[in-house]
Amino acid sequence: MSKSRHVSQTPATQWLRAQGVDYTEHVYDYVDHGGTAWASKALGLPPHAVVKTLVMQDELAHPLVVLMHGDCEVSTKQLARDIGVRHVEPCKPEVAQRHSGYQVGGTSPFGLRKPMPVYVQQSVLELDQIYVNGGRRGFLVGIRPAVLDVALGARPVDCALPGED
Repeated sequence: MSKSRHVSQTPATQWLRAQGVDYTEHVYDYVDHGGTAWASKALGLPPHAVVKTLVMQDELAHPLVVLMHGDCEVSTKQLARDIGVRHVEPCKPEVAQRHSGYQVGGTSPFGLRKPMPVYVQQSVLELDQIYVNGGRRGFLVGIRPAVLDVALGARPVDCALPGED
């Protein structure tokens, strides 16, 4: 299922190259609503190392990005407490696309259309290697988690809940 096809550049891969970030490309056959569970299965990767990019908003509709383990959910109440806002909720798909510039299912934290604060589940930073969307459906990039902090400026938060199967 994971073919070694080259994906033409995306805003995410352009951003990674501009920052001098080493990454690997991982292409798989995208399935609607398959999410990170499908991506990890298709590529033979641990679900905990496949990181989802979620576009959310606070009570004032200010957008933000949350990076979470693929096998976990976000506690929006805990996230709101961690970042000092009253309320956080996922953006509607069309709003997320307008903010990020990416189609839902292909959202990357790199090369976003609009500058947004990025928050990362702190345990993601403890992994050796992670796989994040590369800016297109069916395309992940493998990176060292330090990239999220050093190059992206992501702030660690602790808002993970066990995922639902």
